[in-house]
Amino acid sequence: MKRKTFIFILMAAITILALGSCLSTQGIDNQHNAKNSVDWVGVYEGTIPAADCDGINVSMELFKDQTYQMSYEYIGKGDKPFIWTGKFKWDDTGNIIILDSTDVSNYYKVVEHRLIQLDMKGKPIKGVLADNYVLNRVL
Repeated sequence: MKRKTFIFILMAAITILALGSCLSTQGIDNQHNAKNSVDWVGVYEGTIPAADCDGINVSMELFKDQTYQMSYEYIGKGDKPFIWTGKFKWDDTGNIIILDSTDVSNYYKVVEHRLIQLDMKGKPIKGVLADNYVLNRVL
């Protein structure tokens, strides 16, 4: 009888250890996000819709030290590009960057080779032009 009890306790301990090792790897899986898994440093470009012209040519460069440089050039207006520089931070998910600027949209979802502009609350842009708020990586 003692042998059966010993074997039962041994099997229970092995099961607990096995489950514990599975649970500890979940923390590693949670780290799979754009910040840690995507090569996000580089230059992104695209043309986004504008209310009073044919669009805005946007260029944004993200640097490893979590700084950025962004330019807006209004198509057909003849104005010089507007340029912003600053810092960005990652949201809690590690998938969205938040620019420190209050002059331009400051939420961008980071995906492989693209930045997707989000609305002023950090939510996806909806509507017929929603697919036009994408900057593609060029460098």
